[in-house]
Amino acid sequence: MTKRILVVDDEPSITTLLKYNLEKEHFIVDTAYDGEVAIEMATSLAYDFIILDLMLPRVNGLDVTKHLRHEKIETPIIMLTAKDEVVDKIIGLEVGADDYLTKPFSPKELIARIRAVERRIDKMNKSNKENQTQATLEIGEIVIYPNDYQVLKNDNELSLTKKEFELLLYFMKRQDRIISRDELMQTIWQDDMYHLSRTVDIHVSHLREKIEDDPKKPLYIKTVRGFGYKFQEPTQ
Repeated sequence: MTKRILVVDDEPSITTLLKYNLEKEHFIVDTAYDGEVAIEMATSLAYDFIILDLMLPRVNGLDVTKHLRHEKIETPIIMLTAKDEVVDKIIGLEVGADDYLTKPFSPKELIARIRAVERRIDKMNKSNKENQTQATLEIGEIVIYPNDYQVLKNDNELSLTKKEFELLLYFMKRQDRIISRDELMQTIWQDDMYHLSRTVDIHVSHLREKIEDDPKKPLYIKTVRGFGYKFQEPTQ
């Protein structure tokens, strides 16, 4: 099936170049030049990928991403930035971007990133199918239903992103075992090598905010300094 991509950048030369090269790879490509139009298009049409510039007129790329994630639109987003600063990349990942590229970049590099995201999604879908045979897991007040992609705490459903769900499932299946950041990167992010080393910490922090009564004093996901994390049943 031919996949559809939305390219959002206020520089026509960039959108034209990317559209040309992506269409050569047999993608259907739509373009937008500001964040407000991007939100309208992304919420009204089904896209397989969104290539999103950070600095946009009217609504910037970070706010576009936050809006789409708030609306439960989980389309993979690759963010483009002219700034080569770690903080911009981290913020992009924190608000829900799947990857980033620093300008200038080659169309071939962008296509390689898209293919990496495709591979990750395919493996995740395969993993989800395998999870359908898994039993319900319950630790403390948390119950996870792999078949239904559902998590409850005290009978209240929690809203987790796909990555947060995968992390929680991985942790709960390995209760009381110390799990390193490298193991999580290799397993949850698989062969996508473009993420920052802080990606794991960022996602664990977000997960704690949703499952812990006090994220600053976590009872479930414990940090094991120098090693990684350990998921355990609360002792109090």
